[in-house]
Amino acid sequence: MQETRPFISWKLAEEFMTAVFEKYGVPKEDAAVCADVLIESDRRGIESHGCNRFKPIYIDRIKEGILNPETNFEVIKETPATAVVDGHNGMGMVVGTRAMQMAIDKAKQYGMGMVAVRNSTHYGIAGYYATMCTQKDMIGITGTNARPSIAPTFGVENMLGTNPITFGLPTDEPFPFVLDCATSISQRGKIEFYARSGMDTPEGMVIGNDGNAVTDSAQILEDLNCGRAALTPLGGIGEELAGYKGYGYATVVEILSAALQAGSFLKMLSGKDEAGNKIPYPLGHFFIAINTEAFMGAESFKKTAGDILRQLRASKKAPGQERIFTAGEKEYEAWQFRKDKGIPVGEAVQEEFIKMRDDLGLTQFVFPFEQAGENRQKEQKTELP
Repeated sequence: MQETRPFISWKLAEEFMTAVFEKYGVPKEDAAVCADVLIESDRRGIESHGCNRFKPIYIDRIKEGILNPETNFEVIKETPATAVVDGHNGMGMVVGTRAMQMAIDKAKQYGMGMVAVRNSTHYGIAGYYATMCTQKDMIGITGTNARPSIAPTFGVENMLGTNPITFGLPTDEPFPFVLDCATSISQRGKIEFYARSGMDTPEGMVIGNDGNAVTDSAQILEDLNCGRAALTPLGGIGEELAGYKGYGYATVVEILSAALQAGSFLKMLSGKDEAGNKIPYPLGHFFIAINTEAFMGAESFKKTAGDILRQLRASKKAPGQERIFTAGEKEYEAWQFRKDKGIPVGEAVQEEFIKMRDDLGLTQFVFPFEQAGENRQKEQKTELP
């Protein structure tokens, strides 16, 4: 599909988001980390977790007082290969990068490292942290719970978060194998993207209280927040297409994101108190790093992993299909397409960027889509009789 949206350069997007985070009290070094995690999502073509979420998930929550701009990363228990961290409702991306780095450092020395986190916040794309490991020739595994969204199989009440479980595996190819998926068919971020783009949500992704599928994206977002709808687990509604498998994996992530660290879970993550007031989402995460050198060596691992992926892609294709992909390949190709162009931004994000820039007095930032918009207005005026 041809891209018709205007692009903003990587440098401009990073500098702007960093500056906005700083204006709202995020320390400079932490602000750069937060911006990088968001931009990495757009680099991979995962628009549900990039610039689209900058204002509504992070800036708005800081303004509402439910996300702490200064991150207190407290290690409350530690062994040579493990640690438990309390993030005190600070920036999830900062908590996530520090926690995974701890796991990596432990894996360097002991072969494996695991860090469990409680009282964190939304940490962006899980694949960012798994890739921190693949860049060190390690296996990276991470997961997080989230505000209630998924109904259990045979249920309609949103109980579990979208709860991604993510694996990053180094290979001898130009890109690692990174499987970064929610345990629901879709995640809230994708539905937010559909709503902002004026698109319906595909049927089967969301179930209403009456047990029927619902598709109005804007209405779904409202209904998810008040319990009138829920996301369906991987496999969909009921057991016929194995929805119980997605439900089971979501539950595994919920337990690992809460039980190891004595953290919050299920309805405790609703973001509302008993009076309906907004409160922080005290999320839990887990981070695992496995050093391939501790087994048969990094080069051996990467060669075997690469051979497996190449053989999968070379296998017999279904009629009418040109290619078979492996996880991480489409994201790599998205980067190849975008690396010299930048981030494509829709009208909603353009308006948010301009308003934040103007409200905060960041006059040093001028966006290319502003000039394009002015040119379109001039053209329209000249066409009038």
